[in-house]
Amino acid sequence: MSKKVIYIDMDDTLCDYASAHKLALKLAPKILYPQSQAGFFHNLLPITGGIEAMEQLLASERYDPFILTAPSVMNPLCYTEKRTWVEAYLGMEYVHRLIISPRKDLLKGDFLIDDYNEGKGQEAFTGKVIHFGSEAFLDWKCVRDFLRV
Repeated sequence: MSKKVIYIDMDDTLCDYASAHKLALKLAPKILYPQSQAGFFHNLLPITGGIEAMEQLLASERYDPFILTAPSVMNPLCYTEKRTWVEAYLGMEYVHRLIISPRKDLLKGDFLIDDYNEGKGQEAFTGKVIHFGSEAFLDWKCVRDFLRV
């Protein structure tokens, strides 16, 4: 049996972008785009249950998991910081499985776990989009239950 290819978004799916962005705006309101500051992406905290789910997906006989994240194109440090975040929280195995692309529809796969349904090509992704944070997939437990991992 061949494994199903599954892509997992980073921001607000694996790491807590929204809370960090809100806090950064509160601490430095004159910086309109805190995500353009050095260290922003590397210092994001993991979403509860995400690291464990990624470990389970990697160990699974059913899935071939990859991280698929869109860059913050106005911050060239974003590319490096997303990579260092992956190494810090998920290890080198996932560094080799990290894909950074502004167009998620360019990749072929069976599933895409993402907090958005559209905007970066999610709407044209040929597999099933698992809308993380939605009523059906509120958290990682719901996603793991659906995927049976």
